[in-house]
Amino acid sequence: MASPPDTSKTTKLERYNSYIRRVNSTKLLAASSKLLFRVTLLVAIVLILIFTLNYPPLSDTKRDHYHHIHTTTHFLSSALYGGAGSAWEKQVRHSATPRRHSGFSVLVTGAAGFVGTHCSLALKKRGDGVLGLDNFNSYYDTSLKRSRQKILEKHQILVVEADINDAELLSKLFDIVPFSHILHLAAQAGVRYAMENPQSYVNSNIAGFVNLLEVAKAANPQPSIVWASSSSVYGLNTDNPFSEDHRTDKPASLYAATKKAGEEMAHTYNHIYGLSITGLRFFTVYGPWGRPDMAYFFFTKDILQGKTINIYESHDGRPVARDFTYIDDIVKGCLGALDTAEKSTGSGGKKRAPAQLRIYNLGNTSPVSVGKLVSILEGLLGVKAKKHVIKMPRNGDVPFTHANVSLAYRDFGYKPTTDLATGLRKFVKWYLGYYGIESRVKKEIDNISNNPHVDE
Repeated sequence: MASPPDTSKTTKLERYNSYIRRVNSTKLLAASSKLLFRVTLLVAIVLILIFTLNYPPLSDTKRDHYHHIHTTTHFLSSALYGGAGSAWEKQVRHSATPRRHSGFSVLVTGAAGFVGTHCSLALKKRGDGVLGLDNFNSYYDTSLKRSRQKILEKHQILVVEADINDAELLSKLFDIVPFSHILHLAAQAGVRYAMENPQSYVNSNIAGFVNLLEVAKAANPQPSIVWASSSSVYGLNTDNPFSEDHRTDKPASLYAATKKAGEEMAHTYNHIYGLSITGLRFFTVYGPWGRPDMAYFFFTKDILQGKTINIYESHDGRPVARDFTYIDDIVKGCLGALDTAEKSTGSGGKKRAPAQLRIYNLGNTSPVSVGKLVSILEGLLGVKAKKHVIKMPRNGDVPFTHANVSLAYRDFGYKPTTDLATGLRKFVKWYLGYYGIESRVKKEIDNISNNPHVDE
């Protein structure tokens, strides 16, 4: 009987060939994966280059529209990108560290704004640590805000470009710096603009303030808070001069309503979480580096350009008057409120004891008619204004403001010292210099030094 054929060699050969095919297949797959990765990376780089070349930096308006995205990106880049994040945190600490014994570490929101810039410089000058926060929105000329920012940088004050609604960023800042105080000046300003863009007032003055209070309540230690309310909360009140115990439940504008809402929210967070909170009702602040949307500012511009200016009068024919308050006096009031603010009593969001809650008027106590304001400007500029007297439109403006500041005087010695004529001289000198306008004013203007707080 014949023996079966020997197939062992054939079987071994088939196994070997199968192994070789698997090895080659694995190598091919690995090579393909590497090639695919490199191709994908190359395509991504090309797309980034195309996007960069075809999409220029956002304009101010678009930057506002996409601000949340910008802020988040800024935060991620500063917090997560290794050495860059460490350098950014070092800048934050350096700016916020006080140089005087027992000095404050103050977070100033709206730091590139009018009042914010002056207060930040005054705090830094006396040795406090200051960190600024501002979103540089385009409500008015952002180049003016950038100019203020440059002055702050010269005095080693860092301004973080972000929005107060960015809770993640605010929490990050409090992780880096144990702020002793917050000076909250960021807000959507202006009475009339509320009729065009009401949502901006809700986002900033209500939602933004709540967001800041939420971060502050959770901080350990909790900071003391001083914030800017407004004389607008008196609304349709007819008692004069306006006192802190007068009714404020009849706001005449959405802006006023949001500021009044802020006062109520301050009460709530004080009551529940033990935050020490002081509200300041500003009365028509003016001066160098001021806001272009304010009457004294655009009157100066229009008078110099020969344009007609509208001067309002009330519907019963009375002149409109304001308690114009010079910026230096406001700064003194803000610092006085900070100096007398007691510590918050909460810890980690829990109240331990009753906390300080205050509200003060900061005004000049001397109302001046808008007609008189224009007359002073005419004399300083050496130009006769083209005036058009009209009835005040129903846009939320009130015909008269007058501050009683006795409470602020009693508690921290607030006493305004600058009359309107003196303050306007300083403003006009700054205005002509800042905008490079040939001086047509009286010689006395040239002898007046610039505002000492913002003199560079």
